[in-house]
Amino acid sequence: SHHQGVEFRAAADPVLYINNPPGVDRGDRRELLDALGELAASQHAASNDAEVLSRVSQYEMAYRMQASVPEIADISSEPESVLQLYGPDVHKPGTFARNCLIARRLAERGVKYQTLFAMGWDHHLAIKQSFPVRCQEIDQPAAGLVQDLKQRGLLEDTIILWTTEFGRMPSSQGGKGRDHNPYVFTNWLCGGGIRGGTTYGHSDEWGYKPLDRDRPTQVYDIHATILHLLGIDHTKLTFRSNGIDRRLTDVHGHVIDELLA
Repeated sequence: SHHQGVEFRAAADPVLYINNPPGVDRGDRRELLDALGELAASQHAASNDAEVLSRVSQYEMAYRMQASVPEIADISSEPESVLQLYGPDVHKPGTFARNCLIARRLAERGVKYQTLFAMGWDHHLAIKQSFPVRCQEIDQPAAGLVQDLKQRGLLEDTIILWTTEFGRMPSSQGGKGRDHNPYVFTNWLCGGGIRGGTTYGHSDEWGYKPLDRDRPTQVYDIHATILHLLGIDHTKLTFRSNGIDRRLTDVHGHVIDELLA
């Protein structure tokens, strides 16, 4: 329960079933929960199975975490000067701009890990029309999030990784878009422990494959670098699978020292 993610919905209720349904008042809900508690206690007494109480504790922890979501998602207390950092879309629930602002509010409250998604980048078609729209949706909110975190003193303790699952081919796909390129794509990082203003890695002149094909920068290297900044030795972070110890960074990952402040 401590580490399970909570997905926010774009609708009026970011998390479902936090409030009582229509027709059920607090008293009725309290009686129901008390009855469930008695059933759990009875089952534990009969079975002496610690998992019963552990499961109840997990549900209670999950509720306490999720019950704070409505307050976090309510941005009505944010001053106009802050809203302007994120652009006009911040007023629309579910937009990337609104999600960036909520990310800052979550960071203020000590949430350790967050994932934001910007959809609609698979431009096999209509790239000339769609690409500028996608950029407009994310450019100002992303910059606003970094600026907002920095002016509140939160950026030095926050690592932002801006990434994708693959790049796009340098060549045109049917004259209307770009196909997937798994060999070259761009990430940017900023925040705690990252050296600002640094460019690392090179592609060939076409942006098709890494210039140094014998030692390309890999996702494993990004993982190793972030783990290092979190104070974790990636070579010792292992999990047991199929009878052997494996690492998140496999045998390929190396800390990118050039990115460290």
